[in-house]
Amino acid sequence: MHADLARARGEDDIPNERPLGTHEQGFISMSDFDRGLARPGIVAAPDMAVDAGLRAFMLGVYNKVALGLVVSAILAYVTGTVPAVQALLFQVDGANHIGYTVLGMVVAFAPLAILLFQGFARRQTAVGAAITYWTIVSLIGASLGMVFIIYSGVGIFQTFLVTAAAFGGLSLVGYTTKRDLSGMRSFLIMGVWGLIFAMLASLFFHSGMFAFIINLLGVGIFAGLIAADTQRLKLMYYQVGGDQAAASVATSYGALSLYLDFVNLFRFLLFFMGGRR
Repeated sequence: MHADLARARGEDDIPNERPLGTHEQGFISMSDFDRGLARPGIVAAPDMAVDAGLRAFMLGVYNKVALGLVVSAILAYVTGTVPAVQALLFQVDGANHIGYTVLGMVVAFAPLAILLFQGFARRQTAVGAAITYWTIVSLIGASLGMVFIIYSGVGIFQTFLVTAAAFGGLSLVGYTTKRDLSGMRSFLIMGVWGLIFAMLASLFFHSGMFAFIINLLGVGIFAGLIAADTQRLKLMYYQVGGDQAAASVATSYGALSLYLDFVNLFRFLLFFMGGRR
């Protein structure tokens, strides 16, 4: 649930006293680029899909997402399969109930704390944005070791392939569509908050059907967010113009949005495809 919380926290609006997209001396307002904080309108740009600069920007985002997933996968494998490390973060009782240790709870919820802290930052540098991205990726990767305890290796691998294929297709839709997906995105973000409350309720009311519905809705919500966030990144590129420092910040936070979309889609799909041990 930590990744869902992090995803939702990144969508809170923070008042910005400066016009959207303004920047000074290599700094950029956090509220311009922070995980969905910007509410960009559709920009008239007939050659969006063929712009070489846009392609380079999006390639940078996708590369960062891919590297982040590799780092997360390695950390998850280590924390989930190496007994000494596993014992530090996770605990299994006699009834095979799996939970976090105190340290595990800190690691799991630290990404939310980081985003809360960053949300109050008025400006952000390219280096600061990159540090935020890799810190959150590492923490989430470490906490994802639990999936190696719960699910089979084959199920995890198959689910990852399905998630990757879905991510590629949905991101392509968001990149090429002429429709404005900002309204749909706002609706989906409300759905994320609903999922969080439903998942908290499921801790007290155990029901197989309730869990099925939550995971089914999770798949739909994050599938839609992949397309919507991709379109938002296109618009963001045109807003920053030729400011390289601003574009670098946008790359890090854009990659963070898509990374969280991917991880959450993967986790919800595991419920249907993971194959519990």
